[in-house]
Amino acid sequence: MFKVGDKIVYPMHGAGVIETIEERAILDEKQSYYIIKMPGEVKVMVPTSKAEEIGVRNIIDKETAGKVINVLEQDSTEMSLKWNKRYRDNVERMKSGDIFEVADIVRNLTFKQKEKGLSTTEKKMLVNAKQILVSELVLAESKDKDEVEELVNDKINTSFQMHELSATENLQKAVGMEEDNSNIVKKFIPAN
Repeated sequence: MFKVGDKIVYPMHGAGVIETIEERAILDEKQSYYIIKMPGEVKVMVPTSKAEEIGVRNIIDKETAGKVINVLEQDSTEMSLKWNKRYRDNVERMKSGDIFEVADIVRNLTFKQKEKGLSTTEKKMLVNAKQILVSELVLAESKDKDEVEELVNDKINTSFQMHELSATENLQKAVGMEEDNSNIVKKFIPAN
């Protein structure tokens, strides 16, 4: 059971604060609802009796937030090559409400976007997943949205560059290229 003022996460929507708990009659049925203030001045009503069932949970603490940020610094994890399968898998992961899964999705989709681009559907998913991630980190870290977004983007960009460079070096070694590339012809000389 949550109380007014609790900072919570509503899976697939993000983190917010319980403003009030109200009795409402909807379709002639009286129920108690959490009224949750979400980012962007959005308010959501969640039946108190179903909150746990749908995955509402307390936000992470500051220590866990640091571990989530570490996920952004890692290399991407394996995903399906087919965008629609990848999308379905990611939807299931987001529904879990697990912030580590959401961070993994944000990192993976950002990497994929930088490498090859994303389908329109996956672009929307990336925006949604990033909003969910940022909203929870804002409350957990007590920082403002712009600061957290910049931190998330910086961690992912640095990780992408580092892992991309590492992959290039490994490929060069695999095909027997020397690191100084002195054995590569640097100028094209046409044959007559």
